[in-house]
Amino acid sequence: MSKAVRHLRALPIRSRLALLVAAAVAFAVAAVSVTCWFLVRERLYGQLDEQLRSEQVSTGLLQLMLDNCRQAEPRQLPLPPNSPIVTILYSDGSTCTNPGIESVPAQDADLAVADGEAETAMHSGRTTGGTAVRVYTRPVVDRDTREVQPGIAVSVAKPLGDVTKPLNSLAWVLLAVSGIGVVGAGAAGLAVARAGLRPVDRLTEAVEHVARTEDLTIRIPVQDDDEDEIARLSRSFNSMTSALASSRDLQQQLIADAGHELRTPLTSLRTNIELLSRSEETGRPIPEADRKALLASVKAQMTELAALIGDLQELSRPDTGQHGGRTQVIPFQEAVESALRRARLRGPELTITADVRPWYVRAEPSALERAVVNVLDNAVKFSPGGGRIDVRLADGVLTVRDHGPGIPADELPHVFDRFWRSPSARALPGSGLGLSIVARTVQQAGGEVALTPAEGGGTVVTIRLPGAPTPPPEDLPPA
Repeated sequence: MSKAVRHLRALPIRSRLALLVAAAVAFAVAAVSVTCWFLVRERLYGQLDEQLRSEQVSTGLLQLMLDNCRQAEPRQLPLPPNSPIVTILYSDGSTCTNPGIESVPAQDADLAVADGEAETAMHSGRTTGGTAVRVYTRPVVDRDTREVQPGIAVSVAKPLGDVTKPLNSLAWVLLAVSGIGVVGAGAAGLAVARAGLRPVDRLTEAVEHVARTEDLTIRIPVQDDDEDEIARLSRSFNSMTSALASSRDLQQQLIADAGHELRTPLTSLRTNIELLSRSEETGRPIPEADRKALLASVKAQMTELAALIGDLQELSRPDTGQHGGRTQVIPFQEAVESALRRARLRGPELTITADVRPWYVRAEPSALERAVVNVLDNAVKFSPGGGRIDVRLADGVLTVRDHGPGIPADELPHVFDRFWRSPSARALPGSGLGLSIVARTVQQAGGEVALTPAEGGGTVVTIRLPGAPTPPPEDLPPA
């Protein structure tokens, strides 16, 4: 059995479906055929039994046979053709029939009728010549007194050929019809399986093509009104390839942009290090002021490289809401105050005003603080000397307003793109990833971020985060 199952599993799915359909049809046809055969058999036997019960042996013929059986040498009585076999039975087991024809041996059921133990008997048997017959036995009634004569009975037998021949013909017909039905069902099942699995074949070819060529632009055509499982699978495959293609494009774009951004500090570092190395090799010292400037430039480029690598690591994390740090309910105002302290250190000549009110959000602490630091760093970087930066946090809305040159309206749609930098800011330090990290962190926390021009010049950064002015009870510290 297990070997047959293994062979069945080794077949293609369309062949398995055709075999299953053929097997189901074969079972159904076999059940119907067998039931039909038995019903017809019972019907034919019932008709034959009714004929035997209604078969009347005339009193004269019966008396003539009784008289003939009493003679020492019975003579052959003239009977009509196709007459039933009539046999006289005695309780001692002896029988008497018309000479010249096959007799039917007596059975216990017949003797029971002759002995008066049973009223009638109906059974199948065989004649002395081997012919299958159906036998009906009843008592003999006296012609004059109309009483049952004890110890004697008469049986009427007819050949079963009238029943077996139609049954055999019916069996062959049912067998032929069943065979044709099973073959037709198998062919129909194979055709239906091929038609039904044609979309699966297209899907398989598409997957094999993607695996062979890594071409993610392939799509499986799906009708808009198709709602079956194959259509859903095709739509899912198309969505998956679209997402993979988009992810690969973003990855390639990130690699290209990162390579472009890394090239500038690396080129500057290489130039400065080559100057220092050549000075050491030739023995021609660089003036002290120039040497300090070179070392300061090397240090600045290394710092820029470290910041760029940190930003790339932040952007390389999966955008699924599951971060390295544990997401928890944190006080947004503390992240803002920590970022304000760092901003005041980086812009000591600036005036930074702050109006920070309590607000609790669910986010990753380090990522949220870094996002606020990036926003304040941009404000410090683009603010003129002696300028002012206004910071306000109220009802979950953080606004940072600077008084710098502002951002042109045509550049606002690109400020959150990775590695994008305004032409006017490309001479300033930075990688172009700060606002991308801000947008990603805010979106992961369920909030929104926007940049708009400020009245009177400058830029307003607005961050909205869902939360509450008080932490939930489960996050309160123990008393």
